[in-house]
Amino acid sequence: MVQSKTFGSRAFDGANYVLLALLLFSCLYPLWYTFCVSISDKAAANAGLVTIYPIGFSLASYKEILGDALFFNSFWISIQRTVLGTGLSLFVSVLMAYPLARPSREFRLRNVFMWILVFCMLFSGGLIPWYLTVQSYGLINSIWALVLAGGLPVFNVILIMNFFRNLPKELNEAAVVDGAGPWAILFRVYLPCSIPVLAAVALFIGVYHWNEFFNGLVLMNTSDKYPLQTYIQQLVVNIPTGTNLTPDQYKKLSELSNRTLNSAKVFIAMVPMLIVYPFLQKYFVSGIMLGAVKE
Repeated sequence: MVQSKTFGSRAFDGANYVLLALLLFSCLYPLWYTFCVSISDKAAANAGLVTIYPIGFSLASYKEILGDALFFNSFWISIQRTVLGTGLSLFVSVLMAYPLARPSREFRLRNVFMWILVFCMLFSGGLIPWYLTVQSYGLINSIWALVLAGGLPVFNVILIMNFFRNLPKELNEAAVVDGAGPWAILFRVYLPCSIPVLAAVALFIGVYHWNEFFNGLVLMNTSDKYPLQTYIQQLVVNIPTGTNLTPDQYKKLSELSNRTLNSAKVFIAMVPMLIVYPFLQKYFVSGIMLGAVKE
């Protein structure tokens, strides 16, 4: 392949490199700044002196968070919620998207169900009916309240449905000729061809379950049932009143502030998703029709 070496092409490449570098900086700098604030001295963080490097190294915020037994308990609850919620939501989304992707001659009520889905996506029944529904099923203060409440994301169903519709019809016809039924076609033909969209949807659902905190605040009655995001959202620096403070309380007040503690919360909450994302990234760059053609 012969590449153009004119001044215009070099200038264009240089402009692209500069633009991509700026985009990279805009994505990484907030993460780096949050980390710097979380390990900086209380006075420097409160004064806004931290910019591109930490000032006055201190791990007091992380010690405050990690020293609480409830942190590890909430971390484990978030892991359970993310794994169970992602698996269940992905499963029911696939089961709903598959019949909706079939022609209307095979599923006559397809348009009716499609309108119901769109209506549910645009309009909500409200917070109080939603809470009463969860309560009527006896799910309050259990992990299943976090998993099942909102367990069918309509937008993800539409994504999977549109992907199924774009798969070659010849695959379905060949499977029918070979005697495959609907379940065999779904699990042995459609799903192996749909790894990119399934990986993307799984990432969307996993990030939602990991970052969501409001459901835990409303549906859990005790703090030992809080997921991680709800736990760290409620965690603040308690400033004791009065003059009879212990040496440990004086030390805590001198080292901690809500600014450094909040930064440590945000950074800790981001790390698991930053670790998981690279393992799913390869499916986004493999091509939208990955698996459609078998050798």
